Amino acid sequence: MMPFRMGPWEIGLIVLIILIIFGVGKLPQVGGALGKGIRAFKKGKLGEEEDKEAYESPEPKKAVKS
Repeated sequence: MMPFRMGPWEIGLIVLIILIIFGVGKLPQVGGALGKGIRAFKKGKLGEEEDKEAYESPEPKKAVKS
């Protein structure tokens, strides 16, 4: 038997409390921040470092006049 078994009423109550605390307008921001945090944690756990090149925009190539 699981000690923290959650049914639909418990999940609904948690969602309602989150809506009251953050409001409907802030939920996308909170979700995005939570997702970024989870991704960063997983990368750190695996020992992977982010490539700086992935975030740098490539310089546009200049046209050569003949």
